Amino acid sequence: MADSSLENDIYILALQNAVKNKAVPRAGAVLGSVMGAHPELRSQAKEINALLPAILAKVEALSPEDREAQLRELNPEAIEKMHEKKERIHELPTLPDAEGGVVMRFAPNPSGPLHLGHARASVLNDYYVRKYGGKFYYRVEDTDPKRVDPEAYDMVSEDLKWLGIGITDVIYQSDRFEIYYEHARELIKLGGAYMCDCDNAEFRDLKLKKQACPCRDLSVEENLKRFDDMLAGKYEEGQITMRVKTDIAHPDPAVRDFAAMRVLKEPKHPRKPEIFVYPLMNFSVAVDDHLLGMTHVIRGKDHIANTRRQ
Repeated sequence: MADSSLENDIYILALQNAVKNKAVPRAGAVLGSVMGAHPELRSQAKEINALLPAILAKVEALSPEDREAQLRELNPEAIEKMHEKKERIHELPTLPDAEGGVVMRFAPNPSGPLHLGHARASVLNDYYVRKYGGKFYYRVEDTDPKRVDPEAYDMVSEDLKWLGIGITDVIYQSDRFEIYYEHARELIKLGGAYMCDCDNAEFRDLKLKKQACPCRDLSVEENLKRFDDMLAGKYEEGQITMRVKTDIAHPDPAVRDFAAMRVLKEPKHPRKPEIFVYPLMNFSVAVDDHLLGMTHVIRGKDHIANTRRQ
């Protein structure tokens, strides 16, 4: 490449930088552009660097309008590219195995009006149900009376309506206590759960040491008796817990024999004041997701750890 041709190429690249950034470029920026456009010139870096001060002075002497006019004359394609409007397409990722339709759910606790995180989750689920077809359940997860605001039942429904969410059906977990009790019994019969009356602090210490508590080896018959006694009101709060039998040496302590059902006598549930045995979230959610045929679940990062327990 002749010197004049090289100098002309550098000048054009310097003009492009100046027009794009509306300022005279630094020598290093132009040198980088030259090396990027003409990698075969790397061996001539010193020669190119020596040419830059004069070329940049020439660019600096031009007004912004003249720089653009010269660039349009020397490299019209560069100008067109700069003014070309790029259409940005934003599209959510596809769901695997969804072409035949989906069953999804929005399942907040009725503790108050929807916050932005809730609204985002409901909109995402709604988008996929509309895209693939199927069912979208609004499942009210109200099995912890300590976290239930009676006014929130209507508040959340009104918020979802305002957002235009296409709910197929509404499910109240507080209408399903007998279903949870039935599946708890089945799990005990299968040897997958046990009734633990250990002190909570004592159980926690054993769990952190990857050691089983004495209740873990109780017979199925004894566990069923304790479960029925729990439903009969023979235990007070903190005296009995149904635990799912998992890997007691699991790397995540939260997974080790996690609690699935407990006694809670105060406060009373606003919809079911007679209830005092409550399933914990990871049990009731697993039961409902199975029975309702959920195909896909969108979780927030704060619930990723629950995936292993459900």
